[in-house]
Amino acid sequence: MLSRRIAAARPLSRALIPSSRTTLTQIRKLTQADIDDPNMNGGYEQPLPQKRQFRDPYGDWWDKQERRNYGEPVHEDNDILGMFSPEEYTHFKAGWGGVLFGTFVVTVLGLCTVVYQVYPDKISVPKTYPDGLEKELGGPNAVSARREED
Repeated sequence: MLSRRIAAARPLSRALIPSSRTTLTQIRKLTQADIDDPNMNGGYEQPLPQKRQFRDPYGDWWDKQERRNYGEPVHEDNDILGMFSPEEYTHFKAGWGGVLFGTFVVTVLGLCTVVYQVYPDKISVPKTYPDGLEKELGGPNAVSARREED
C-alpha cells in the first residue's frame, strides 16, 4: 500500500518532504492494580480448570450433556473447558504414533518392492508374424515386424 503522504492529491515535492506533524502513540503504563488484583472477578468462586471431557460420563449429572450439576460455579474459561471445545486427543502418545506411521510406510514400500519384482514387464514369448508382415506394412523397404525365424 502506498503511504498516505504519497497517495494524497498534492504536488510531488510536498509529498516527499516529511510533514512537521508528529504522530502520537499511546503508551500504556502498567500499574500495581494490573499486576496484582484480588477480587478481579468480584469474589466469584473459581473452580479448578478441568475439561468436562475427562469427567465421568456415567455420573449422575444434572446437565448430562455438559456434565455439570445445578448451581456448580462455571470456570471463566468455560468455552475452552466445556464439552463443545475441541476434543483433547488421548488415544496414544506421539512416539507410538510415529511407530505406527513408520510401520505403514515400510509396509507400503515393501509391497511396492514385491510387486515390482514379480510384476511381468515383458511378455515371455514375443509375437512373430509370417514374412514379418512385409506386404501389410508397405513393401520391402518398410520396417518389418518380427519374423518367425528371428
